[in-house]
Amino acid sequence: MQVPEQLRYSTDHEWVAVSGSRVRVGITDYAQDALGDVVYVQVPSVGSVVAAGDSFGEVESTKSVSDVYAPVSGTVVAVNDALADAPETLNSDPYGAGWLCEIECSDESQIEGLLDAAAYAALTNG
Repeated sequence: MQVPEQLRYSTDHEWVAVSGSRVRVGITDYAQDALGDVVYVQVPSVGSVVAAGDSFGEVESTKSVSDVYAPVSGTVVAVNDALADAPETLNSDPYGAGWLCEIECSDESQIEGLLDAAAYAALTNG
């Protein structure tokens, strides 16, 4: 299982790539592996205001449907529209082309509350 060092992680298995006050969000390698083959992805709309811990989308696989939770509060400023036609990208490239959305954080201190790679690896191995 891949756990890139430069990312932050939620206990709900989302990853966060930080760029200033903006974060790019996706689901982790662990999450996509647990889901199985992804067949549909629902992302939030640009302009949506999300709160940390709230569901803002869902991922449907051949096994189940799972909510995706906002790791930080803020406004959605970009979404990965390519997932509508290629939801399987979440399986093949969860940390690259499989990103879900970008959020402009309303409270950057929430980023510090996310797990680092070592803590996430411990969570998923435990």
